[in-house]
Amino acid sequence: MAFVKVRHGVPADFFAAEARGLRALTTAAALRVPQVFAVGASGIALEDLGHGRPSLAQWQHAARALARLHAQRATRFGFESDGYCGDTPQDNRWLGDGHAFFAERRLLPQARRARDAGRLAPAHVARIEHLCVNLAAHVPARPPVLLHGDLWLGNLHACADGELALIDGGAVHYGWAAADLAMLTLFGEPPPAFFAAYEAEAGAEARWRESAWVLNLYHLLNHLNLFGSRYAAAVRHALNTL
Repeated sequence: MAFVKVRHGVPADFFAAEARGLRALTTAAALRVPQVFAVGASGIALEDLGHGRPSLAQWQHAARALARLHAQRATRFGFESDGYCGDTPQDNRWLGDGHAFFAERRLLPQARRARDAGRLAPAHVARIEHLCVNLAAHVPARPPVLLHGDLWLGNLHACADGELALIDGGAVHYGWAAADLAMLTLFGEPPPAFFAAYEAEAGAEARWRESAWVLNLYHLLNHLNLFGSRYAAAVRHALNTL
């Protein structure tokens, strides 16, 4: 069966970006991804995955699969084309330096957009600009790996049989693995066994949590720009972590 998403008035490449992202996730052969049946300017037809409830074993299986997804590396940060994080255009032009990529393609455009809309005070934007200059002190350098890019808990979808799948692939790109993990803690969180299984499979340490607030600042700014001032306090709280 097919599930069809239709939206009018979106950019002409909005659903094409989602299809490209889902195709990249499918090629990685890690987590389950819905099949794309058709895509157009105003909609996309996808495999209907149904709705279920995952078991603890299925959470652990998904975690190991996410680690395998993050084992897909590139030589630079970015993607073959630009995408969308929610409704926000996402600049995916390639850069060799991960800190420069996260500053110039993620944090600074969002912060300046919020300032220009009157949703973020210039003083807070100045703090973000200062953070961007000093990102290496807060986020360790890591290689670029394939990311979902918008991996809040709702985009780790429980299928009818309980298997977990990745949906909404418009933000897919190559970046820091910790960015996907961090967002999984932003709006709800998988069970602890999920992260334990991921770290065991990836050979990673739990220290990624130390930089989660920096990585999630991008998504908080994006929510501030998309949904308004109710996210301003969360942005200020993240900055106060400095």
